[in-house]
Formats: sequence, C-alpha cells, structure tokens
Amino acid sequence: MAPKALDTGFAIRLGGTTILSHAAGAPCIAVGRGQAHVAARRGHFDVSQSDVERIVLAHAEADGDRIRLAEHPGGPWLLELTVSITGDDAVVALKALDPTLNRLWLRVPAEADEHVWGGGEQFSYFDLRGRHFPLWSSEPGVGRDPEAKLFQQVEALSKGGGGTYAHTNYPQPTFISSRRYALHIDSYAYAAFDFRDDAFHEVEVWEIPARIELWVRPRFAGIVSALADRFGKQPPLPEWLYKGAVIGLKDGAESFARLKRFEEAGVAVSGLWCEDWVGLRITSFGNRLFWDWKWNAERYPDLPRYIAELRERDIRFLGYVNPYLAVDGELYAEAAEQGYLVMRPDADEPYVIDFGEFECGHVDFTNPAAADWFADVVIGRNMLDFGLSGWMADFGEYLPVDVRLANGESGMTAHNRWPALWGEVNAKGVAGRGRTGDVMFFMRSGAAGVQRHCPMLWAGDQAVDFSRHDGIGTVICAALSAGLTGNAHHHSDAGGYTSLFDTTRTPELAMRWAEMAAFTAMIRTHEGNRPRTNTQYDDTPELLAHFARMTRIYAHLAPYLRKVSHEAAETGLPVQRPLFLHFEDDPQTYAIQTAYLLGPDLLVAPVIEQGLQDRTAYLPAGTDWVHVWSGEHHAGGRDVTVPSPFGQPPVFYRAGAAEADLFAALAML
Repeated sequence: MAPKALDTGFAIRLGGTTILSHAAGAPCIAVGRGQAHVAARRGHFDVSQSDVERIVLAHAEADGDRIRLAEHPGGPWLLELTVSITGDDAVVALKALDPTLNRLWLRVPAEADEHVWGGGEQFSYFDLRGRHFPLWSSEPGVGRDPEAKLFQQVEALSKGGGGTYAHTNYPQPTFISSRRYALHIDSYAYAAFDFRDDAFHEVEVWEIPARIELWVRPRFAGIVSALADRFGKQPPLPEWLYKGAVIGLKDGAESFARLKRFEEAGVAVSGLWCEDWVGLRITSFGNRLFWDWKWNAERYPDLPRYIAELRERDIRFLGYVNPYLAVDGELYAEAAEQGYLVMRPDADEPYVIDFGEFECGHVDFTNPAAADWFADVVIGRNMLDFGLSGWMADFGEYLPVDVRLANGESGMTAHNRWPALWGEVNAKGVAGRGRTGDVMFFMRSGAAGVQRHCPMLWAGDQAVDFSRHDGIGTVICAALSAGLTGNAHHHSDAGGYTSLFDTTRTPELAMRWAEMAAFTAMIRTHEGNRPRTNTQYDDTPELLAHFARMTRIYAHLAPYLRKVSHEAAETGLPVQRPLFLHFEDDPQTYAIQTAYLLGPDLLVAPVIEQGLQDRTAYLPAGTDWVHVWSGEHHAGGRDVTVPSPFGQPPVFYRAGAAEADLFAALAML
C-alpha cells in the first residue's frame, strides 16, 4: 500500500490515524546542515552545534510508494522517501539526494490534550508532553533540579555534573502517543524530541536517518508488543532469582559473615553480589573498583570455596564488570598488544579516558576479534567459568566522539549505539557457555536493540534521598518509560547509591526503598558509594527485621512474578506497567508516574515522600480493588487514602483476580 497522494503533498494514514501529513503550506520535513561540538568529561557531555542551515522541503511529488522533496517547485530534489505500508505498520526509508545534508527535522501532527511516553529510560517525567528531550547517552548527573541545593553543590564542584531532567543513561528515539501509535527513528545519531507545541511534535536528528518506523494498534498493549517484536524480548527471569533478595555487600571476606547474619535474621536470599570481587580503588568520590576483570585474591581469599559453599545453600554469587580496562591492570596490556582498544584519532595508540583519579582504555566492540576476546576471556573464563551467576554490567555511556574505531564508524553515531554493543558482548559471553536464561546480568545504559541482549535493567545511580529528580521516586518513572519499549525487567539499587556532601541514606529511606523493591522483578541491595557513612540494612535488628519481611514478600509472590515474567517473554509486556496499559479507557491514568501495576492485577503505590505515614493513590475505573493489608474493598475511578506504616506500602489487587488468595496472604507474612 502506498501513501495517499494529495494535491500539494502526501499523507500516511494507518488504522484511520494520520501519522504524517505534508502540504505546501504545512510541510512536515526539513533537512539541513550543521556542525556538532561535543565536550566530554567523566561521562558528562556538553553537546551543541553551529552553522546550522535548515531547509524546509515545501514541495513534494508522490509517485506510488516514492516521494521526492525539494525546497520549492523547480528546485533540486534533496530527499527521497520510500514508503512501505503493511497493515497498520509503515516504514519510511530516507535517502539524501545531496550528500552534504546531515540534519533532519520531522513534524508529526499533535493534539493539545495528547500524552506521549517513551524516549528510552526517563527519570523525571513519564509523560513527555510539554518538554524538550535531547537523546544522548550520558551520566544522568546528580541534583538534576537546578533549584536544589545538591545540584548547586555538584555544579560548583564539577560544571555539568548536575545534569538536567532530560539526562539519561538510556536514550532511545522512540515514542508512543495516546493517539495509539508509536514512532521510531532508526538512527543512533544525536537526536531530540520536542513535545512543546500543541499542534505538532518535532523530531530532530543529526544525520539523515535510515528509516522512520510507525505502528498503529487499537490498544496500547498491542503497541508495546509490536515494539518488543521490533527491538527484542528478554528471556524469563532465572528460577533461582525468585528465592529472595540479592544482597549487595562490598566488604571483602567479611561479606560472607555478614550474609550469614542476614540469613539468621530471616532474610530470604537468592544471591550475594560483591562488586568488589575485583579489588578496590579508593578515590575522593568514594570506594571505587579496580577495573581489571578477574578475581582479586587479596580482597577475597579462598573465593572459589565460598562460591561453592553458597551454591550448596542454593545461593548464587554475582560480581561486577564494565567495558573499560584500567591502564595499570594486566588485561589492558593484553588488549593493547592485540590491538583491541579504541584508538586516538591523531596517533597510533589507545585512547585513554580519565575516570576520576584513574585512567582506562576502552575495548573496541566494533572489532569482532576484540568483542569475541572480551566475551570469551573476561565474561566466559574470568567470570562464568570462575563461578559467577550474574553481574552488574556497568557503564556504556562514556565513549568519546573523537575516537578512531576499527570499523571506521564516526564516534557521533557509535556513542549512542555503544550500550547495545556492550549488551551484545555480555549476552554473547553468556550464550557461549550455554547459560542464557540462568545468568542474570543487569545494565543501566541502553540503546535501541539492547532489549534482545540484556535480561535486566537497573535504574542507575539514584541519590540516597526522597528528592523529586534524583531520589527514590525516579526509579518508578524509569521502569515505566523503559518498559514500554521492550525492557520487561527493571529494578533499582535498594536504598539508592549516590551519597555526596551531606546527602546520606537514612533508615526511613532504606525501609521505604525495600518496600518498593519487594514489588519489582528483582530486589537487590547496594551499600552505595560511601558505605561507612550511610545506613545499611544490617545496621540494626529493627531495620534488618523489616528488610527480612520485604524479602519474604518478594519470595511469596514468586508464582505470580514467574507468570508475569513468562508473559513478558511471550508478549513483551513489562513486569512493571503503567496504569493506562490495562485501563486505557480511564484517562486519569495517563499521566500517573508515582504508582504502577505489577503485572495486570497488583497496583503498587510506594511511599516516596519523607515523613508520610499514609498515602493517597488513584485506583483505575472499571474494577474494584482490595487493599492488601486491611482487606478493605474500594471502588475504582477515585483516589483513596490508606494508612502506610513501615512494612505496609499501599498495595491493592483486583477483586476477583486469579491470584487473589496469593495476594490476600501477604497480610499474614
């Protein structure tokens, strides 16, 4: 099927919805040229451009499925579109007819009351309407609200370190509209979504992208499934994970004694995660790791025996890895000798990156031999063969744009693509040992296509507080936005991670975070970047008892989580879901980002504000809801306020749900 030719242009309509519309007086496409400027420092990027020329392509001629565009009648043809429509899907292939063009602007018709979601993993705003979102992988920053004291402190220390509401580890040029369509730009170049105009959405791309992809479905769940088919689906969660929490400790050999105390307190444990298994490097930021990816026998003597003993108790051991190699490590020397590192543009030597008081080289994953080496030697031999059952696959956001890559690719496009390559290397290492579906590695960085490689996201480095743009509540927004584009499994550092200046984790925050984590795909603790100055879950008997109960709640929900995870593998629907995914006929659900559905039948509204002992939550219309802790029934379509003491986060289940007995039994734990 071809696009509909109009007297002065064309229109692409799918399922009765006009997605793109072009007329001489209202063109939808512009092209142009521009010069990018990128300054990078420790994962923070200042991206700008100059000499920008924007050419509005007002004249279009359609010939079947081919459309040619020019600035005006009689002017040179600058862009060619080839439209392929299959049912309610469309692909628009783009070809620049002038090779000097390196910018594209696309306008999509909008409605004033429209809602828009997506953009990868977003932390501040789930509904993107009314805002501008640059799409560039980076450190998200700390103190992302310019009015916040923490932001000002960070900016005074390191300009650009504060970030903005749009900064994310995982940008993706994909959005879903409440008009029930999705749009994806098939490009890894710098891009931006602008949803500030009532009449149109504008997409900016710093290249002429290969394709624009469109999907229309009558229900939102169908759109999410279509995107999961496009980007890939994750396998179900490993069976061992359902047993309980993954306890994050970085205390050397003492970690095993501390784990024993967790178990003795009644904590349900599935794994011990020791990111410091590779050794420590102490910096002004806090405890960092020694980035040479193998067992550090000095910090963890007799680790193989401990791992074996854990397995006898059905507890897995997890570690840490990232794609960089410390210049003072053995693996760096090996990789440099083999030519496996990203190179400087002006010299035949590795490109060295400053990570804050230490330097690293970067393995070049565009070199198949280098990717194979990392997958086999680091992931396979040093980690899986050693006994690890999972790890944090950290970073992926730091690739400079002025690097020289083995495949000749520009750093401007490789940068956003890098997290997907990083995920692929990890997945390849796991598959090479026949462990897909049993190993749990988790990533914070992402890009289109990472879904088919990475079995689990985590929300990155939240501040250890309740702040609006950095704290506990941001992980809900992150899970919901990422989940819409095929990232079915998501979790966070229970208790948060980043402690700077006078921001430290309190017992209240630790308890509230554990309450939320119990109702996610994975519950995992983290001691944070400054373990000794922050509350830890084993600091007091009271805190440990509360945490133990939350882990037992998670383990109790295993039959339901297993069902939902298998559904995700089949349909792409995420474990944590926005309320509108099942209640789209209730428009009150469209902008909610402080509550979520766990699967189709549990509504979770975590306490994410300091000092609250009750919580008001909106219950979607169309069904009755049962408050888990009291058993009280509530009609949907209204706000309800319920007591929320520690240990009883607001959780409701659908009346008549298949697992109603399982949910009701939570009150007895």
